[in-house]
Amino acid sequence: MHNMVRPRKFKHIGYQPDVTYFKPRGVPLNQLEQVEVTFDELETLRLSNIEKLSQAEAAEKMKIHQSTFQRTLTRAREKLTDSLVNGKAIKIHGGEYNMPGRDGTGPEGKGPKTGRGLGPCREDEQGNMTTPDSPMGKGLGRGCRRGRGARQ
Repeated sequence: MHNMVRPRKFKHIGYQPDVTYFKPRGVPLNQLEQVEVTFDELETLRLSNIEKLSQAEAAEKMKIHQSTFQRTLTRAREKLTDSLVNGKAIKIHGGEYNMPGRDGTGPEGKGPKTGRGLGPCREDEQGNMTTPDSPMGKGLGRGCRRGRGARQ
């Protein structure tokens, strides 16, 4: 009998922030260490500290066990504390999550509508949808026709 790895359970999140990078003032980026906080870790902080939900209520909202919520919340708090105490930058990205509705607003209609993994998108002079990372600036990118698009 061989070991089977238990599949990861994706957490449901109801919010994705507009701002996903923070750094200490006056310190150049190339001199900073960086702490990475996932979107699901941020969601545990939001539900616990902003929405003031109990761990049981928040876990139910995220469709995970309370023990998973508690471990994720503890990990998020440790990362933010490390960043604040030791003067590190904070990068919010990634994680194992689903955002119901897939439009980036989450189940509660909160968030910037950029969704998971969606990049900036804009229309060029000929009306073609492009992204900065599209080959030669032409053609559809990952975020085109989904989400809010490029900010002006």
